[in-house]
Amino acid sequence: MRPPAPAVRRLAARLRRLPPSCGPVRLIGVDGHAGSGKSTFAGLLAEALGGAPVLHLDDIASHAELFAWSGRLLTEVIEPFGRGESAHYAPYDWREHRFGPPRPLPAAPVVLIEGVGAGRRALRPYLAFLLWLEMAPEQAWARGRARDGEEQREFWDGWVRAEAHHFSDDPSRPYAGLLVRQLGKGYEVLPGLRGDPVGHPDVTHREGPPAMW
Repeated sequence: MRPPAPAVRRLAARLRRLPPSCGPVRLIGVDGHAGSGKSTFAGLLAEALGGAPVLHLDDIASHAELFAWSGRLLTEVIEPFGRGESAHYAPYDWREHRFGPPRPLPAAPVVLIEGVGAGRRALRPYLAFLLWLEMAPEQAWARGRARDGEEQREFWDGWVRAEAHHFSDDPSRPYAGLLVRQLGKGYEVLPGLRGDPVGHPDVTHREGPPAMW
């Protein structure tokens, strides 16, 4: 993974200044359609944050509960964070179709939660900020299918239906403070429908040139 660019480091500095949102933790959601590049972006941001922990929602979801995992996330992660304690969650093995042994997640100053549904209504009250990876769903899903190969074709057919249903019932994008769009080289950062981007040097207002990461 390439080193985080100056713009990512400045975004990280801004996130550090936010007040804690879940006990001592500033919980940052990174949401977007499957295949939109959330994991890569979250990795860059986590590095700029000095190695901030990242919770991948692929570890929380399962074949039986593609999106019905809110209760488990609240119990295993949110409630311990609220008490100032490290969380312990059981990551799901998508090949073995079973949950593994508990894995610790420290109540660090900033923790990233990345994955489809990171900005869902059950989680938003505990988020300090929500970022949305801006990409058309058809483009994101095509990237995801190409990444995972033919052996996952049947899974992707079911996933696309489930994701479309989820976002129809519980959209995240309208609640994002910033929209992050991947370009040929770098990223363009745009104001979201929620949040206050004023004063952020890397936000691209529609009339100006793109901010390159």
